[in-house]
Amino acid sequence: MVQKMKVDFYDPDTFENGPPFDVFAELRDHEPVYWNPQKPEEGTGFWVVTRYDDVVEVSSDYKHYLSGHGVFIDDSVGGSELMMVNMDEPKHTGLRALVNKGFTPKMIRQMEPHVREIATSIIDNVARKGECDFVPEVAADLPLQVIAELIGIPLVDRHKIFLWSNQMIAVSDAEYSGAMEIAQEAATGMFAYANELTADRRENPKDDLVTVLLNAEVDGEKLDDVEFNFFFLLLAVAGNETTRNAISGGLATFFEYPDQWERLKADPSLIDTAVEEIVRWISPVMYFRRTASEDNEIHGQQIKAGDKVTLWYGSANRDPDQFENANTFDVGRTPNPHVGFGAGGPHFCLGASLARLEIKIMFEELIKRLPDIRQAGDISLLRSYFINGYKHIPVKFTPEKTS
Repeated sequence: MVQKMKVDFYDPDTFENGPPFDVFAELRDHEPVYWNPQKPEEGTGFWVVTRYDDVVEVSSDYKHYLSGHGVFIDDSVGGSELMMVNMDEPKHTGLRALVNKGFTPKMIRQMEPHVREIATSIIDNVARKGECDFVPEVAADLPLQVIAELIGIPLVDRHKIFLWSNQMIAVSDAEYSGAMEIAQEAATGMFAYANELTADRRENPKDDLVTVLLNAEVDGEKLDDVEFNFFFLLLAVAGNETTRNAISGGLATFFEYPDQWERLKADPSLIDTAVEEIVRWISPVMYFRRTASEDNEIHGQQIKAGDKVTLWYGSANRDPDQFENANTFDVGRTPNPHVGFGAGGPHFCLGASLARLEIKIMFEELIKRLPDIRQAGDISLLRSYFINGYKHIPVKFTPEKTS
């Protein structure tokens, strides 16, 4: 049945209107481990894993399903073995232990007052206008400013990170990039910027993550400059793209389900469960890939050594075998064991606590400052098979009066 649909998860057009949840539902029911062929010039094809239990099992089995051969369908995208997301054990453990020093729960808790200050200032910039483009003016700016300060990027340079990360992520979207050459130029620009930061912090240490990472050691090992460059790229892109789209997608979802917006306004104590539901519902990163280390089996399908296995988090997060009323957006949902930050195993999202904090604070401040925010035009989606992204959300609200 699915083959007749000629669905292709490597084709960005498949995601033109957002994740194809109807296709995911059919796959979960009929072909939970589905072979997606590719044209010879594109690759050999890959497995599409759509059920919650299978996604969790593969994610947790890091011995048989490796990240070190790349985590994207296309081997040419972000394929460096020096990037933490593309590492296997034990090297991944050592590097993650280094960078974890910047993301401890204590450090995230200490950041809360300042993150709220940033969110307040962002809303200050639009509140009197009565309208704005929510994605670039609000949703994108919070994680950009936070990650810029955390890393040690001057705030005036944060929009360079915004541009470069857009160009790297949106290879298939003409508005942001549309060409692999542009994406590669963006990565080169980011590496050069990271080199400048590294050189400066070695001469002038500061109270920021760059300085922490350059001086941190695990088993006597420090990050070398190349390893730092790749981590900088990963942190800068992941630290703003995913949270931006969770906030943007969350607001778009509230427009679709206004009763849940009113429910959250009436009971702000639901904010923590609302954050988890937003991440479940949006699943900003649609998939990551693993590579089979040996012949294996998933849900009755024979997986050969070297096969690419893709894990579709948005599908797992709508699996009715795991979530009651899975296709209902419920800000009070509990329990909510979603896989929006990954599905266990060593590659669980490093910045999950920071993302939760940013999403929580932004929606708390929106409810307080712009309670009647509403959609004022067409929502523009990112053309991508990797990120469930939002480019433009025109909104209106009652302008705040000048005091």
